[in-house]
Amino acid sequence: MKDPILTLPEVAVLLKVAEKTVYTMAQSGQIPAFKVRGQWRFKHDDIDAWIDDQKAAAKANIGKGVADV
Repeated sequence: MKDPILTLPEVAVLLKVAEKTVYTMAQSGQIPAFKVRGQWRFKHDDIDAWIDDQKAAAKANIGKGVADV
């Protein structure tokens, strides 16, 4: 069973990015997060949904900006 709440380092491992990247994204509201006593926390389900949204947005943007010749 997956842990319903993730820490910042756990999210960094999951996304395969630096902890600083996750911190910056959480601070700017780019990724769903909340604080508990000053420490960032992430709901696993929210992160899974966010990943799905990112994949869908990437698919929607394929081919945009390419001029028809």
